[in-house]
Amino acid sequence: MSKLIVRSFSLSLDGYGAGPDQSLDNPLGVNGTKLHGWAFATRTFRKMFGQEGGEAGIDDDFAARSMDNLGAWILGRNMFGPVRGPWPDASWKGWWGNNPPYHVPVFVLTHHARDPMEMEGGTVFHFVTDGIESALRQARAAAGNRDVRIGGGVATIHQYLRAGLIDDLHLVISPVLLGKGESFFAGIDLPALGYRVTDRVPTPQATHLTIVRE
Repeated sequence: MSKLIVRSFSLSLDGYGAGPDQSLDNPLGVNGTKLHGWAFATRTFRKMFGQEGGEAGIDDDFAARSMDNLGAWILGRNMFGPVRGPWPDASWKGWWGNNPPYHVPVFVLTHHARDPMEMEGGTVFHFVTDGIESALRQARAAAGNRDVRIGGGVATIHQYLRAGLIDDLHLVISPVLLGKGESFFAGIDLPALGYRVTDRVPTPQATHLTIVRE
């Protein structure tokens, strides 16, 4: 059966999933790229973005597994782009160029309607205006027996956690401090929501946590 999952979601030591002041110049917020140093070094992530080389090892194993058996993604609007309010036109097509790294249907949560957008490589962005449950229904229908991955951001993951809809999470704690930004744990009581840590794997670049719903 299809699961709803979070994979390779990076956090700082002080619990932030993105830096402050996200913008066109800083899509992950100020200093937000520091969260993903472990990922940028891996063979898997370099291949995803058309680059050669990269490191093998534990971090790469987790990165590769994060892409296994995916049939659809769900993104918050901020993850898709910096445009706020009604879409002024169809010119913004995401951060990733004409061939985004998803290669499956992607469902973007938004309050403002927009026609689906087909990209190269099999990615089709669908814009969902009627809530998280609708996005999940559509994503599961598209995914079939494969899993649906929530790409973020923090607010979107929070909504699905509070609704008890996420089956398990892979969080990656990077050895950096941001001081401010989007706090992952603020207002979220994971034990009360039925989640527990089942595995912890440290590497020189990060600590990988597996969290499941009981």
